[in-house]
Amino acid sequence: MDFVIIVAGGKGLRMGGDVPKQFLPVGGIPVLMRTLMRFNEYSPALQIILVLPRSQQDYWRDLCRQHQFRIPYLLADGGKTRFHSVKNGLDLIPDGEQGVVGVHDGVRPFVSVDVIRRCFQKASECGAAIPVIPVVETLRHLASRKNVLRSDYCLVQTPQVFDISLLKAAFQQPYSDSFTDDASVVESFGHPVETVEGNRENIKITTPFDLRVATAQTLNNE
Repeated sequence: MDFVIIVAGGKGLRMGGDVPKQFLPVGGIPVLMRTLMRFNEYSPALQIILVLPRSQQDYWRDLCRQHQFRIPYLLADGGKTRFHSVKNGLDLIPDGEQGVVGVHDGVRPFVSVDVIRRCFQKASECGAAIPVIPVVETLRHLASRKNVLRSDYCLVQTPQVFDISLLKAAFQQPYSDSFTDDASVVESFGHPVETVEGNRENIKITTPFDLRVATAQTLNNE
């Protein structure tokens, strides 16, 4: 069986409001629901594990009742860091389970089904895959005060998808500040990570401007 762990632990501080960003509506539907809907669209058989801070879980359940949201999922408690949140999600996958597991930001509701499919397929082949997009802006190295070749870099998105046993083993490592995403945890464990083409619309909604972009994108597509 294949899984996806959707991590939604943000407090929404950069949004400037009391409602966490993952619960804010885009086109009348909370961001987090749109994210779950996209993975359910990819495969209704995919087992979704949602990671939320315990303090937000009652609010989420109320939203689900209000919107008559019925996509099935397992619920795990958020941890003090993303690493610990993902680890809590992984704990809900039985040891010895065969397949792959994706890890996705709850506030990335516009990942395309094609990107999800590419990530899961590539991870099934090589054990670890992440979606990336080219850098289009000029990059400047601050210490040297020189521009660098943007063709040497790319922007990393989610879902980041891995063999289940590999990711479980990698997350047994002690936490490190160098673990900036799930791929860095797996690479620290000694396993290479392959890249696939992402989609530029797969933005991470973290600011009021992002929310406006997401709303406009939704209106254009619906």
